[in-house]
Amino acid sequence: MTPQDAAQKVADLIKKENIQIVDLKFNDLPGLWQHFSIPPRELQELEDIQTSIWVDGIGFDGSSIRGFQKIQESDMILIPDPATARIDPACEVPTLSLICDIQDPVTHEPYTRDPRYIAKKAEQYLTSTGLADTSFWGPELEFFIFDDIRFDQTENSGYYYVDSIEGEWNTGREENPNLGYKPRFKEGYFPVPPHDSLQDIRSEMVIEMEKVGITIEVHHHEVATAGQCEIDMKYGTLVAQADNVLWYKYIVKNIARKHNKVATFMPKPLYGDNGSGMHTHQSLWKNGQPLFFDKTGYAMTSQMCRWYIGGLLKHGRSLMAFCAPTTNSYKRLVPGYEAPVNLVYSARNRSAAARIPMYTAQPKAKRIEFRPPDPACNPYLGFSAMLMAGLDGVENQIDPGPPLEKNTYDLSPKEAARLKTVPASLDEALRALEQDHDYLLKGGVFTQDVLDVWLEYKREAEIDPVRLRPHPWEFHLYFDV
Repeated sequence: MTPQDAAQKVADLIKKENIQIVDLKFNDLPGLWQHFSIPPRELQELEDIQTSIWVDGIGFDGSSIRGFQKIQESDMILIPDPATARIDPACEVPTLSLICDIQDPVTHEPYTRDPRYIAKKAEQYLTSTGLADTSFWGPELEFFIFDDIRFDQTENSGYYYVDSIEGEWNTGREENPNLGYKPRFKEGYFPVPPHDSLQDIRSEMVIEMEKVGITIEVHHHEVATAGQCEIDMKYGTLVAQADNVLWYKYIVKNIARKHNKVATFMPKPLYGDNGSGMHTHQSLWKNGQPLFFDKTGYAMTSQMCRWYIGGLLKHGRSLMAFCAPTTNSYKRLVPGYEAPVNLVYSARNRSAAARIPMYTAQPKAKRIEFRPPDPACNPYLGFSAMLMAGLDGVENQIDPGPPLEKNTYDLSPKEAARLKTVPASLDEALRALEQDHDYLLKGGVFTQDVLDVWLEYKREAEIDPVRLRPHPWEFHLYFDV
């Protein structure tokens, strides 16, 4: 489709749906959507496509966006991608949303720190290797829906408070009347209503996701007592699926707000119960054929698949800088608490970092599931990093070693000590990234300036502020020393 045809298609959609506002969305480096809005006429002036917003873009202040420009080089431009046009489900005023790419206003070169550009380069690099031409991604995002959230930090105080009508801690609360039906701790997996009080809200989320083109396979309550949920998308290609993740989070948050509730993708909001992960299914294809299947191989996997796993496991520690990118992520990734901290692989075994699902023997369904990532990650960066690690495994024929069929949580201390694990903190993950990142730089997919600003931002904006603040439990431990 020519630029003129693509622009005309959007113009036709604006007319058909009586669109009043066009919303331009883009991704900051940590992973949140940013946006501003324009009148539809700015997209509909098509007499000269070469001088339109589709080509020249529209300016914004890059110095005000996390991980982007310094104040002396702030001007940037957005280029709308017409293929991403969707009716915005969160707006009362008829609004068309467009996801944008970012360019330098002087050179019109793509911006190296644009996460979506990095993901595009990852797909291009995959094709350039000749190993495969397509990668498919199926992230399983978990999240919590709460009824109340309060938090604050001052010089002399610091606290958080979350609450849910489903929380087991509310079995004795006066609710006028309290009807019970609170899932017990770690017993929230698959209960029917009335224990699952969020069935209709999740169904509404699914309906809205389908409207914006996301194919949903299943939704259900998750393990934690208080409003933990999961909605699973059908697999898709890397950039398209990363776009879908941003739409997914946007819809979940806005539908929750519509019902006077709040949704969070924070990995570990509750003490003593399950956290939220983003188990990520992935596979390689070429000429329409799956490359990870071999009926004679371990768990019906091909040698390429096992080398790909070898790359994920070899680079697993540095991958966490992008796949588990918050200080809170490591409240979830703790040994002994059913978290996938051990960098081993297995069929069916959910205690391994890399799992080979065995639901079906169909070649097209053969994939690997990498379990340490969480939904706080920027999907464009996380998917790209995992792909580069897996490809490094294939290119260098990295042997992942024998599979571990035991429950890794039941190993003896001596056996457990021999296993390689994910980092125990974000600081440790960033140090791993500093030591192991050459695989990310192949093909110019990630650039050194992206890695440098990621390390700087995470340390200055996240690690240091958390490190400087007293933790409430420290008062319990140390106030009377």
